[in-house]
Amino acid sequence: MIPRIDLARLVRGDVDALAAMRKAATEVGFATIHNTALPAARVVEVIETYRAFFKQPEAFKRRFDMARTGSNRGWGAAGSEQVDQQANPDYKQFFDSGLTLPEGHPRLESRFYAPNLWPDDTFAAVIRAYYDDACAVALDVLRGVAVCIGAPRQTFDQGFAEPMALLRGNYYPERPDWAGSRDFGIAAHTDYGCLTLLATDGSPGLEVRQRGGGWIPLSAPPGVFIINFGEMMELWTDRLIKATPHRVVGGTAERISIPLFFNPSYETNVAPLRSGEKILAGAHLSKRYEETYVHLKQT
Repeated sequence: MIPRIDLARLVRGDVDALAAMRKAATEVGFATIHNTALPAARVVEVIETYRAFFKQPEAFKRRFDMARTGSNRGWGAAGSEQVDQQANPDYKQFFDSGLTLPEGHPRLESRFYAPNLWPDDTFAAVIRAYYDDACAVALDVLRGVAVCIGAPRQTFDQGFAEPMALLRGNYYPERPDWAGSRDFGIAAHTDYGCLTLLATDGSPGLEVRQRGGGWIPLSAPPGVFIINFGEMMELWTDRLIKATPHRVVGGTAERISIPLFFNPSYETNVAPLRSGEKILAGAHLSKRYEETYVHLKQT
């Protein structure tokens, strides 16, 4: 069973909430959280903002195509990402944005901190505000994770001063008629980073791999969030926290989801705690992105 966690209780250090988070982090790899600072109305606003963009003509969306920038900012067309090399490129579309830095900031030269590409001012205002608030919620989750594994509450805080956090709007159309056994909205994969905070429109589609085999569906309405842990967090905690495979096969209706991939600053050491080793968060993500984004593989 996937744990259901009240975030406000987790922040207060409630024993039951901490136990549920420990099960989610060290056994299941997934949970749902509710009672956060992001109400359903905010999530619906963001979903509809992304939906309006995805419904634009392709010629308009091509103006923000990340394949032109060499970074992970802007629009990704169907087929521009391949998370499983044994499957075909994913048939979803997506739109990526990240930390907004002032003009002239030295980090803007890095693909992880590249300038955002905004279709218009309204889109930018809605998505930037949600990004900031979602990062605050994700940090509260990580503080609860630290406590539940017996570490100080602020264990992970210093690693997120200028996070490589990536906010994505995913658009999954109804499953195409031509789709075969190697075609997915997003194929089976584990996330690359630390923590994913996922909002959805409530439509089914996400499936989580069970430890004993098989897939279980998982959905949540706006205002309830799905969280899962990525490969970087598994590494950082010396495999105590689990990264669990998941996928979206696709169905008879379109679906919009909004993952925040909450990743630390580029130079954060994500080698196992107290190991004395050094592994840069940015180096880990660079390798995984180059294996996934079709435009980066081609360059």
